[in-house]
Amino acid sequence: MKIQRALVLTVPLLLTACATDGGAPQKTSLEIQSFQSKQFEADKKTAFNSTMSVFQDLGYVVNSASLETGFITAVKGADGMQAFLENISNMRSEGKTAVTAFVEEINGKTTKVRLSFVQRDKMLREYGQQANREKPILDPKVYESAFNKIGDAIFIRTSQK
Repeated sequence: MKIQRALVLTVPLLLTACATDGGAPQKTSLEIQSFQSKQFEADKKTAFNSTMSVFQDLGYVVNSASLETGFITAVKGADGMQAFLENISNMRSEGKTAVTAFVEEINGKTTKVRLSFVQRDKMLREYGQQANREKPILDPKVYESAFNKIGDAIFIRTSQK
């Protein structure tokens, strides 16, 4: 009887412990915004043109851009993952990385740039079945690298004036 009671009490605890997610804690929206945004000492046009130039340098195809709204969208095709998936299964993957930028003038000399990178995967299976998945890229190093390149482009543009 004592063994049964002990099992009744411990089994749910074990199952609960196994079911918890041991992954990294979720980032808050404020944490995400903090590494997705950066201010630059430049006018809006210089920051906007520098951001577009960096996207093109990184292999992105700019889909739309408006200096008036400060909004840029761009897409880059996937590298080696597609061939890998095709070799191990009967699926074909069409993966892309998409980026949006919002360039906002704070005052005449300061501009804020906010970037958002998203991994977009389209899985094509036999008989035409499709599955789409979008996953935000939340690695602060990705954003830091992009902002460093934008900062360099701004420096070059402003030093040439």
